[in-house]
Amino acid sequence: MTKTSSVKEVVKESLLGHKEASDLSASQRASFINNAKKDEETGELYMGEDEFVQAIAPPNEDYSKIARDQYGVLFRVADRRGVGKITLSDWAAYTNLLMKPDAEYEIAFRVFDIDRTGNVKYEDFRRMCELSKTENSIPFDWDCEWAKLYIGTKSRRHALTYDEFSQMLRGLQGERIRQAFSVFDKDGDGYIEPEDFAKIITATSSHKLSDHILENLTTLCNIGTSSKISYANVRAFQNMIKEIDLVEVIIRKALSKSKDGKITRAEFLNEAAKITRFSLFTPMEADILFHFASLDEPSGRLGLTDFAKVLDPSWRNRGVSEESHRALAAAKTASRGALLQVAESAYSFLLGSLAGAFGAFMVYPIDLVKTRLQNQRGADPGQRLYKNSIDCFRKVIANEGFRGLYSGVLPQLVGVAPEKAIKLTVNDLVRGFFTDKKTGNIKWEYEVLAGGAAGGCQVVFTNPLEIVKIRLQVQGEVAKATEGAQKRSAMWIVRNLGLAGLYKGASACLLRDVPFSAIYFPTYSHLKKDLFGESPTKKLGVVQLLTAGAIAGMPAAYLTTPCDVIKTRLQVEARKGDTNYTGLRHAATTIMKEEGFRAFFKGGPARIMRSSPQFGFTLAAYEVLQSALPFPGKAQPEHVHTGVAEVIHTLREKDVASPHARSRNALKMILDIDENFGRVPTLGKAGWNALPRLVGGQA
Repeated sequence: MTKTSSVKEVVKESLLGHKEASDLSASQRASFINNAKKDEETGELYMGEDEFVQAIAPPNEDYSKIARDQYGVLFRVADRRGVGKITLSDWAAYTNLLMKPDAEYEIAFRVFDIDRTGNVKYEDFRRMCELSKTENSIPFDWDCEWAKLYIGTKSRRHALTYDEFSQMLRGLQGERIRQAFSVFDKDGDGYIEPEDFAKIITATSSHKLSDHILENLTTLCNIGTSSKISYANVRAFQNMIKEIDLVEVIIRKALSKSKDGKITRAEFLNEAAKITRFSLFTPMEADILFHFASLDEPSGRLGLTDFAKVLDPSWRNRGVSEESHRALAAAKTASRGALLQVAESAYSFLLGSLAGAFGAFMVYPIDLVKTRLQNQRGADPGQRLYKNSIDCFRKVIANEGFRGLYSGVLPQLVGVAPEKAIKLTVNDLVRGFFTDKKTGNIKWEYEVLAGGAAGGCQVVFTNPLEIVKIRLQVQGEVAKATEGAQKRSAMWIVRNLGLAGLYKGASACLLRDVPFSAIYFPTYSHLKKDLFGESPTKKLGVVQLLTAGAIAGMPAAYLTTPCDVIKTRLQVEARKGDTNYTGLRHAATTIMKEEGFRAFFKGGPARIMRSSPQFGFTLAAYEVLQSALPFPGKAQPEHVHTGVAEVIHTLREKDVASPHARSRNALKMILDIDENFGRVPTLGKAGWNALPRLVGGQA
């Protein structure tokens, strides 16, 4: 561009004005366009105060303790020229301001910088604050020593820069509370009535506190022996509220280390001492935190739901008792259609089936080796086909190929699905029945009962599955030993055995499966909770679930090996010359007599290598499937909303792009000055646009 054209552009802009380039995202531009209206004379889009409030405070947002019309205070910040209109460039400047790291303080500063000179005059600041006062407002002495330290004495007062104003604003609420305490402490003994304390906190901090706290402020006197509230109590309460974000970080950190998802006052203070450098929280502040969090649960051991009543300003307690909540939940459960409940049970059964099939397939070669070792007869090692598990594994591959390791896998997968599903479902049902609904605890004997019941119920599927699988697994070695032996299919075996034959050895199967599950499920549950620290606030990963499942399977598998050996001998088809067992007792006595006690633990290591990881894979897959594929339409567990963690862990792009969140935080800071700020009943419809004239003395 030439020098002449540059001059022309400057002159043109001087005469006709210019439009500033606006650096707006698509969502921010759309927000302006959707809320703006058109100037009938110029055709330009603009927003008045009502449209501005609509843009930064849409009706679908949660305003908690802030009145929506109070957002109008921020209009004069966006209205940079004081003309009562906000153009697209003004909107761009305002949204850009919201992106600044100290946006809340700068917005508050600009509200009180009446002349837009970069300084806040004492007279302007005081008069704006007094505009919000009502007859019931607690008085504030602007000539106090605290105010003089920031703005000077009457003869030497000075305007506040941005940094000075921000620092003063940080301590103003504390001074308001101190002066209010002095107003109510009429006899000067350092104590006030609980009702007066409630008035002070309601007048200074109601926009930041939950209904639960506001409705129970008078109970603060109960943390000590006095029926009144001391100034120390008031300061401790204020400090706790002031540092509520740090309080939440400490609580969540302590809860993550808790086995049951609950902590005590001592655990909170211990964690605070580790996180904070100078022991920020006093014993009285911890007492106040636990007092308000434990009003509904006076056990002294609290969870995140209890603390949410203190941490979350949007928590609303409508006086509904825990019994009413439970009754309401029961009514909702009963109201669900029977068809839906059946569908949900079927869905859980399907997930259990998939998990069981996955676990069985992963360890099936080990199961085949275990079966063949257990079926070897005779006490003389020379009579045995396999020396050990590794030798068996090697010979199966050599004689039958890799596919030989999966002989009989199809009926195993078909049968193990309902078997594992029944086991998992029954264990969950029985545990749920005996679990204390209030504490979530279950006695160990009921854990054992739940596991045993699960093992007993599964036999209806286990026994037919086992007998078919075992005969398929050993026929490969029979074919090798006996020339011309014909391989049989699973269906041939089923037809040949008949219904009664399919349940041969069922007593041995029960003798194995009941103690196995009675040992396994309680051990698995306690390993998750006691070793890996699972709690309502800590979910375990797949590796931890697999490890817990594998460890729990070791004692369960080995200790029930004798029953498994007897079951295998009863169910396998006896070869020529082998003893034909007639029953459970006959098999046990014969094995002991012919092969000795060690025969009862044949295949024990292989059984550990099979059962342990199989149940680890099965339970890990079941829990992962439940989390990844919840039943469609199933009510999700209630999420405990609090405060800072929502920002740290669940910050969404729309929150960053939306002007609402930072505007709300800026308004909360302004409301620390006075809870009625922005309502200004004396200004009427003229609103905050009249402030420059009123404060400047031009009205």
